Amino acid sequence: MTVIVRDARPEDLPRIVDVRRAVLPFLVETPESLHAQVRNAPAARRHRLLVAERDGEVVGASHAGIAHDSPEPGRAFASPMVHPAHRGRGVGGLLLRGAEEHLAAEGATVLHAWVLDLPEHREFAERRGYRRGRSARFQRLDLAGAALPGPPETLPPGVALCTAADFADDPRPMFEADAEVTADEPSDVPEEFGDYEEWLRHTWHHPLLDHELSSVATVDGRVAAFTAAHVDGRGRYVSGMTGTLRAYRGRGLAGLVKADSLRRARAAGCTEAFTSNDDGNGPMLAVNSRLGYEPCGAEVRYGRALG
Repeated sequence: MTVIVRDARPEDLPRIVDVRRAVLPFLVETPESLHAQVRNAPAARRHRLLVAERDGEVVGASHAGIAHDSPEPGRAFASPMVHPAHRGRGVGGLLLRGAEEHLAAEGATVLHAWVLDLPEHREFAERRGYRRGRSARFQRLDLAGAALPGPPETLPPGVALCTAADFADDPRPMFEADAEVTADEPSDVPEEFGDYEEWLRHTWHHPLLDHELSSVATVDGRVAAFTAAHVDGRGRYVSGMTGTLRAYRGRGLAGLVKADSLRRARAAGCTEAFTSNDDGNGPMLAVNSRLGYEPCGAEVRYGRALG
C-alpha cells in the first residue's frame, strides 16, 4: 500500500474538503474557498497545499507556509490532517515531514501546527518533538432554535449598526479595523499586516464572506466593532473574526454586532453557527456563551524548532 505526498491539483479539492470535514466536522469550507486560499496566497507565504495519496485516493492533506505577517521572523505553519479511516498507517507522519522539509528549505526556524486536543493527536505531536502551546475551543450554536436577543430598541448615543456591504465602495475602514483587532488576538504566532491589496484578495473577496451578514457597529461614523460572517451555502455559518477597536472596548459592541449578524444569518436560512476562540480570550468566550454557543471541540497549538 504505497503512500505518496505531492502538491494538490485542482481536481483534488473536493476530496481534500471531504477529508478536512471528516477531521473537523465544524469546518465551514468549500472547494472554491480552498482554491481561493491557495490562489491568493502571497508569494512571501511560500504556501503549498500538500496531499497524501494512497493507492490513488487522497487520504490526507496539509497546508504549509511561512507566517509572513508575523513580526517574529522564521515562524511557519502546517495543518496535517488524515481521514479517520486511514490513520495508523504512517500517512500523517509523511505529510508532516513533507511540510517540514519544504518550510526548512524556505528558511523557517519554528513550525507551528494546530492539533486536536485528544490523547492520540497530542501523542503524535509530542513523539515528533513538538511542544504544547496555547489552546483554543470550537463552539457551536443551534441557530435554528437559539433564543437570540432581539434587536435593541435604542442604541447608545453615537452608535449605529450597518453591514460590511455598506463599505463596498471603500473597504479601507474595514481593513484598518481588521488589522488592529488581529494584532491584539492572543496567539503563539502574533500577526500584523499592512498590505491593503493583499487583504482585499485574501479577506474582503473571500468566497465565503457574506458582506450582508457581516455586521458593523460605528461610533460617530467610525468603525468601532465588526463580525465577519462566512457561510458555505449548506446552512452553516462561522465567525471569521469578531473584534472591537481598542478605543471602544468595554461597551458591549462585540455582542451587539455578533447578535445582529446571527439574526441576519438565521433569516437568510442558516441553521448552524460555529466559532472558535483562544482559551485566553475571556471577553469573547463570555460573549459567545451569552449568545448560547456550546463547546464542541478543542485544539492545541504545538511548535518545534526546525533544523
